[in-house]
Amino acid sequence: MEKLLIFILALLTGLAPLLVFGQKNEEDFIPTAAGDLKITFIGHASLMFTFQGKVIHVDPVSSETDYRKLPQADLILITHEHFDHCDPEAIKILRKDSTIIIGSNSCLSKVPGLKAMKNGERQTVLGLEIEAVPAYNIQHRRPDGNPFHPRGVGNGYILTFADKRVYVAGDTENIPEMKTLKNIQVAFLPMNLPYTMTPEMVAEAARWFKPAILYPYHYGETDTSRLVALLKDTPEIEVRIRRLK
Repeated sequence: MEKLLIFILALLTGLAPLLVFGQKNEEDFIPTAAGDLKITFIGHASLMFTFQGKVIHVDPVSSETDYRKLPQADLILITHEHFDHCDPEAIKILRKDSTIIIGSNSCLSKVPGLKAMKNGERQTVLGLEIEAVPAYNIQHRRPDGNPFHPRGVGNGYILTFADKRVYVAGDTENIPEMKTLKNIQVAFLPMNLPYTMTPEMVAEAARWFKPAILYPYHYGETDTSRLVALLKDTPEIEVRIRRLK
Protein backbone atom coordinates (compact mmCIF):
# COMPACT_ATOMS: atom_id res chain seq x y z
CA MET A 1 0.00 0.00 0.00
CA GLU A 2 2.84 2.37 0.91
CA LYS A 3 4.58 1.72 -2.44
CA LEU A 4 1.32 2.38 -4.29
CA LEU A 5 0.90 5.70 -2.52
CA ILE A 6 4.48 6.68 -3.41
CA PHE A 7 3.90 5.81 -7.06
CA ILE A 8 0.64 7.81 -7.18
CA LEU A 9 2.45 10.78 -5.66
CA ALA A 10 5.19 10.39 -8.26
CA LEU A 11 2.61 10.41 -11.04
CA LEU A 12 1.17 13.63 -9.69
CA THR A 13 4.58 15.27 -9.44
CA GLY A 14 5.92 14.03 -12.76
CA LEU A 15 8.56 11.78 -11.22
CA ALA A 16 7.17 8.40 -12.27
CA PRO A 17 9.74 7.96 -15.09
CA LEU A 18 12.53 8.22 -12.53
CA LEU A 19 10.96 5.51 -10.39
CA VAL A 20 10.32 3.18 -13.30
CA PHE A 21 13.50 3.62 -15.33
CA GLY A 22 15.92 5.06 -12.76
CA GLN A 23 17.58 8.44 -12.78
CA LYS A 24 19.11 9.59 -16.03
CA ASN A 25 22.84 10.04 -15.80
CA GLU A 26 23.90 13.65 -15.56
CA GLU A 27 26.10 15.00 -18.36
CA ASP A 28 28.40 17.97 -18.82
CA PHE A 29 30.04 19.23 -22.00
CA ILE A 30 33.55 20.68 -21.90
CA PRO A 31 34.57 22.64 -25.01
CA THR A 32 37.98 21.76 -26.45
CA ALA A 33 39.90 22.91 -29.51
CA ALA A 34 38.78 19.71 -31.27
CA GLY A 35 35.12 19.58 -30.30
CA ASP A 36 33.19 18.96 -27.11
CA LEU A 37 34.21 16.45 -24.48
CA LYS A 38 31.06 14.89 -23.01
CA ILE A 39 31.32 13.69 -19.42
CA THR A 40 28.68 11.24 -18.22
CA PHE A 41 28.50 10.90 -14.44
CA ILE A 42 27.55 7.32 -13.71
CA GLY A 43 28.12 7.13 -9.96
CA HIS A 44 30.74 6.74 -7.24
CA ALA A 45 34.01 6.50 -9.21
CA SER A 46 32.46 5.41 -12.50
CA LEU A 47 32.65 7.91 -15.37
CA MET A 48 32.24 7.90 -19.13
CA PHE A 49 33.98 10.29 -21.52
CA THR A 50 32.89 10.68 -25.13
CA PHE A 51 35.22 12.54 -27.49
CA GLN A 52 35.45 12.57 -31.29
CA GLY A 53 33.30 9.45 -31.51
CA LYS A 54 35.39 7.50 -29.00
CA VAL A 55 33.96 6.17 -25.72
CA ILE A 56 36.17 5.97 -22.62
CA HIS A 57 34.88 4.27 -19.47
CA VAL A 58 36.65 4.84 -16.16
CA ASP A 59 36.26 2.34 -13.29
CA PRO A 60 33.00 0.82 -14.56
CA VAL A 61 31.11 -0.98 -11.79
CA SER A 62 27.84 -2.87 -12.30
CA SER A 63 26.23 -1.62 -9.09
CA GLU A 64 26.25 1.94 -10.41
CA THR A 65 24.22 1.42 -13.61
CA ASP A 66 23.01 -1.06 -16.19
CA TYR A 67 25.96 -1.02 -18.57
CA ARG A 68 23.95 -2.89 -21.21
CA LYS A 69 22.21 0.43 -21.82
CA LEU A 70 25.43 2.38 -22.39
CA PRO A 71 27.75 2.35 -25.40
CA GLN A 72 30.58 -0.16 -25.37
CA ALA A 73 34.06 1.11 -24.75
CA ASP A 74 36.88 1.96 -27.10
CA LEU A 75 39.02 2.41 -24.00
CA ILE A 76 38.58 1.35 -20.36
CA LEU A 77 40.73 2.80 -17.59
CA ILE A 78 40.92 1.12 -14.19
CA THR A 79 42.59 2.89 -11.29
CA HIS A 80 43.12 -0.08 -8.95
CA GLU A 81 41.89 -3.52 -7.96
CA HIS A 82 39.26 -2.76 -5.29
CA PHE A 83 35.76 -4.07 -6.08
CA ASP A 84 34.22 -0.59 -6.34
CA HIS A 85 36.69 0.29 -9.12
CA CYS A 86 37.52 -2.98 -10.87
CA ASP A 87 34.49 -5.06 -11.81
CA PRO A 88 35.20 -7.85 -14.32
CA GLU A 89 31.46 -8.30 -15.05
CA ALA A 90 30.99 -4.66 -16.08
CA ILE A 91 34.13 -4.88 -18.19
CA LYS A 92 32.76 -7.94 -20.01
CA ILE A 93 29.63 -6.02 -20.95
CA LEU A 94 31.55 -2.98 -22.19
CA ARG A 95 34.30 -4.86 -23.97
CA LYS A 96 34.34 -5.41 -27.72
CA ASP A 97 37.07 -6.97 -29.84
CA SER A 98 38.89 -3.67 -30.33
CA THR A 99 38.57 -2.37 -26.76
CA ILE A 100 41.82 -1.32 -25.09
CA ILE A 101 41.95 -1.80 -21.33
CA ILE A 102 44.53 0.01 -19.22
CA GLY A 103 44.94 -0.39 -15.49
CA SER A 104 47.35 -0.74 -12.62
CA ASN A 105 49.42 -3.89 -12.16
CA SER A 106 47.13 -4.84 -9.28
CA CYS A 107 44.31 -5.48 -11.80
CA LEU A 108 46.21 -7.92 -14.03
CA SER A 109 44.85 -11.06 -12.38
CA LYS A 110 41.24 -9.82 -12.63
CA VAL A 111 41.14 -8.52 -16.20
CA PRO A 112 42.48 -10.67 -19.08
CA GLY A 113 44.30 -8.66 -21.72
CA LEU A 114 44.79 -5.63 -19.52
CA LYS A 115 47.76 -3.38 -20.38
CA ALA A 116 49.39 -2.31 -17.15
CA MET A 117 50.70 1.19 -16.54
CA LYS A 118 52.90 2.22 -13.64
CA ASN A 119 53.00 5.59 -11.93
CA GLY A 120 54.87 8.02 -14.15
CA GLU A 121 54.33 6.15 -17.43
CA ARG A 122 52.73 7.79 -20.47
CA GLN A 123 51.02 6.29 -23.49
CA THR A 124 49.17 7.63 -26.50
CA VAL A 125 46.01 5.60 -27.09
CA LEU A 126 43.34 6.41 -29.69
CA GLY A 127 45.06 9.74 -30.20
CA LEU A 128 44.82 10.61 -26.49
CA GLU A 129 47.82 11.09 -24.26
CA ILE A 130 47.37 9.19 -20.99
CA GLU A 131 49.64 9.64 -18.00
CA ALA A 132 49.48 7.36 -14.96
CA VAL A 133 50.13 9.30 -11.76
CA PRO A 134 50.45 8.24 -8.11
CA ALA A 135 47.38 7.60 -5.95
CA TYR A 136 47.89 6.55 -2.35
CA ASN A 137 47.25 7.16 1.35
CA ILE A 138 49.64 8.74 3.78
CA GLN A 139 47.40 9.37 6.78
CA HIS A 140 44.44 7.01 6.60
CA ARG A 141 45.23 3.41 7.48
CA ARG A 142 43.61 0.07 8.23
CA PRO A 143 43.53 -1.24 11.83
CA ASP A 144 46.71 -3.24 11.10
CA GLY A 145 48.55 -0.01 10.27
CA ASN A 146 48.75 -0.53 6.51
CA PRO A 147 47.41 2.27 4.31
CA PHE A 148 44.10 1.68 2.56
CA HIS A 149 45.88 2.42 -0.72
CA PRO A 150 49.63 1.78 -0.59
CA ARG A 151 52.00 3.89 -2.62
CA GLY A 152 52.79 2.51 -6.08
CA VAL A 153 49.79 0.15 -6.30
CA GLY A 154 47.02 2.32 -7.75
CA ASN A 155 46.93 4.92 -10.50
CA GLY A 156 45.34 8.23 -11.10
CA TYR A 157 45.16 9.29 -14.75
CA ILE A 158 45.64 12.52 -16.66
CA LEU A 159 43.95 12.39 -20.06
CA THR A 160 44.58 15.04 -22.69
CA PHE A 161 41.60 15.84 -24.90
CA ALA A 162 42.99 18.28 -27.50
CA ASP A 163 43.83 21.35 -25.36
CA LYS A 164 42.10 20.14 -22.16
CA ARG A 165 43.81 18.05 -19.49
CA VAL A 166 41.49 15.98 -17.29
CA TYR A 167 42.75 14.51 -14.02
CA VAL A 168 40.94 11.49 -12.53
CA ALA A 169 42.68 11.01 -9.22
CA GLY A 170 41.59 7.51 -8.20
CA ASP A 171 41.64 6.65 -4.50
CA THR A 172 44.17 8.96 -2.97
CA GLU A 173 44.88 11.61 -0.38
CA ASN A 174 46.30 15.07 -1.05
CA ILE A 175 49.74 13.68 -1.80
CA PRO A 176 52.84 15.83 -2.48
CA GLU A 177 52.87 14.83 -6.16
CA MET A 178 49.74 16.92 -6.68
CA LYS A 179 51.81 20.05 -6.12
CA THR A 180 53.61 19.39 -9.40
CA LEU A 181 50.48 19.07 -11.56
CA LYS A 182 50.23 21.69 -14.31
CA ASN A 183 47.51 22.94 -16.64
CA ILE A 184 44.70 20.79 -15.30
CA GLN A 185 41.40 22.09 -16.62
CA VAL A 186 39.12 19.42 -15.07
CA ALA A 187 39.80 17.40 -11.92
CA PHE A 188 37.98 14.58 -10.16
CA LEU A 189 39.11 14.29 -6.53
CA PRO A 190 37.78 11.62 -4.12
CA MET A 191 36.25 12.77 -0.86
CA ASN A 192 35.22 10.15 1.69
CA LEU A 193 36.63 8.84 4.92
CA PRO A 194 38.40 6.78 5.95
CA TYR A 195 39.53 5.78 2.46
CA THR A 196 40.47 9.03 0.74
CA MET A 197 40.11 12.72 1.66
CA THR A 198 38.16 15.09 3.84
CA PRO A 199 36.70 18.24 2.21
CA GLU A 200 39.59 20.15 3.78
CA MET A 201 42.14 17.88 2.12
CA VAL A 202 40.40 18.15 -1.25
CA ALA A 203 40.32 21.95 -0.95
CA GLU A 204 44.04 22.03 -0.12
CA ALA A 205 44.89 19.81 -3.08
CA ALA A 206 42.77 21.93 -5.41
CA ARG A 207 44.53 25.11 -4.30
CA TRP A 208 47.87 23.51 -5.18
CA PHE A 209 47.17 22.94 -8.86
CA LYS A 210 44.02 25.05 -9.39
CA PRO A 211 41.84 23.13 -11.84
CA ALA A 212 39.37 25.34 -13.67
CA ILE A 213 36.60 22.84 -12.82
CA LEU A 214 36.63 20.58 -9.77
CA TYR A 215 34.29 17.63 -9.35
CA PRO A 216 34.37 15.89 -5.98
CA TYR A 217 33.64 12.21 -6.59
CA HIS A 218 33.52 8.93 -4.69
CA TYR A 219 32.11 11.05 -1.86
CA GLY A 220 29.62 8.70 -0.18
CA GLU A 221 27.73 10.58 2.53
CA THR A 222 30.26 13.41 2.79
CA ASP A 223 28.65 16.85 2.87
CA THR A 224 29.70 18.34 -0.46
CA SER A 225 28.53 21.81 0.62
CA ARG A 226 31.52 21.87 2.96
CA LEU A 227 33.88 21.78 -0.02
CA VAL A 228 31.94 24.51 -1.78
CA ALA A 229 32.25 26.69 1.32
CA LEU A 230 35.98 26.01 1.68
CA LEU A 231 36.65 27.15 -1.89
CA LYS A 232 34.18 30.05 -2.08
CA ASP A 233 37.06 32.54 -1.91
CA THR A 234 38.94 30.79 -4.73
CA PRO A 235 36.97 32.01 -7.76
CA GLU A 236 39.40 30.51 -10.28
CA ILE A 237 38.17 27.04 -9.23
CA GLU A 238 34.57 26.20 -10.13
CA VAL A 239 33.25 23.42 -7.90
CA ARG A 240 30.59 21.32 -9.62
CA ILE A 241 28.56 18.82 -7.63
CA ARG A 242 27.17 15.85 -9.52
CA ARG A 243 25.64 12.53 -8.38
CA LEU A 244 28.85 10.64 -7.57
CA LYS A 245 28.26 9.16 -4.13
